[in-house]
Amino acid sequence: MNIDINFNVYSDTPKGKDPDSYSPTLRNYHKSLWSKKLPNGSLFKLNETIPMRLHHKSELGEFVLSSDSIAHTYSNIKSTTNIIKKIDTKELEKFVSLCSTIGGYIIFPSERINNQMTINGARGINKKIRDRFDLTLECIRRYYREEDNPLNETLKRYSSFFKLFVNFQSYVDFFLLQDLVDNNYSEIKYFIPFKSFEESPLPDDTNHYKLYKENLSIFVVSRNERIKNFRFS
Repeated sequence: MNIDINFNVYSDTPKGKDPDSYSPTLRNYHKSLWSKKLPNGSLFKLNETIPMRLHHKSELGEFVLSSDSIAHTYSNIKSTTNIIKKIDTKELEKFVSLCSTIGGYIIFPSERINNQMTINGARGINKKIRDRFDLTLECIRRYYREEDNPLNETLKRYSSFFKLFVNFQSYVDFFLLQDLVDNNYSEIKYFIPFKSFEESPLPDDTNHYKLYKENLSIFVVSRNERIKNFRFS
């Protein structure tokens, strides 16, 4: 399958709807990219038997998954309104467009367990994460190391999903996230400096936002290149 890494997933999404659920191209890209062998050699084949979701059922278990944006621009939230006003309009539009390509998306389990929050939901409302994927990935790194983190209880609920990838390195490799970790997979390359989860995860001034924008853009571009060079089995 040919994947257009410049395709804007909003272009085939009905106006006012979320591409994660309503872009057929995005869903098809996910299905093609992540239907591949797991670390144990088993095929993680995804299908579209469930509307707006991806589905897998085998001896590995049953998983219902949905797309999730991992490249947030924070251009439409109240907390960063004053910062966004100071960013050049064309510059911001270019950033938003880049974040709307396949490199800015991933899949997570979408079914609630015991009516609790999903990973998508938890990382969005958690004040220590606020949808930042670099911080989400730090939580996942700590989860595999059995270390406490702000998303720990949520990640534990989906242990059967994370077990598929055995360890953090294999999870990163499976989802082509290598450009967000160091060579040893021991540290995250944060979009903006990170000291602890006690600090606000959002950029707090224009320079901070521009640094965030620059590093997130570098990651999405690099991941898109990995996707472009991906060899379908």
